[in-house]
Amino acid sequence: MLKDIIKASFKEGYDLLEKFISDESNFEVIEQIVNKIAESFKSDGKVIICGNGGSMADAMHFAEELTGRFREDRKPLPAISLSDPTNITCVANDFGFNEVFSRGVEAFGKAGDIFIGLTTSGNSPNIIKALEKAEELKLSTILLLGKDGGKLKGKADYEIIINGKTSDRIQEIHMFILHTIVEGIERILFL
Repeated sequence: MLKDIIKASFKEGYDLLEKFISDESNFEVIEQIVNKIAESFKSDGKVIICGNGGSMADAMHFAEELTGRFREDRKPLPAISLSDPTNITCVANDFGFNEVFSRGVEAFGKAGDIFIGLTTSGNSPNIIKALEKAEELKLSTILLLGKDGGKLKGKADYEIIINGKTSDRIQEIHMFILHTIVEGIERILFL
């Protein structure tokens, strides 16, 4: 029955979240990330975030929560989602799809800024290239990864790996984490 399939989907998401919550180190890393981003904002830094597909939508959502509002009215915080379709198609046409995010990091990033890459596989070549460019420019680096972390496991200053089987479940936890980061930043800077 369809109802059983729907219930199983919710149960799968619940189990993955419960597994995440049971590992106290995840909250320590999130706290470190929140403090690092707040510190960057206090020093006139910005966040540059990117991802592919659904992860791009999550990157855009995160950036708008910072430039717009989350729970409270407050001044906007500088965050850029590398998601402009004209830029992506221009760079992909001229340099290749693997460069679509690294060019944006190079254009907008400076030492003291924060780079966040979202990838459910940990193997996205364009996220790998963007991370490398961020490191070269001395940005602090954060990765939200999935499955076993892929090629990017252990490559960033801060990382969280959601050991889910499918991109949808991984992205759901990634968005939960991103919302929690925004909440933490607001508490540090405005409450």
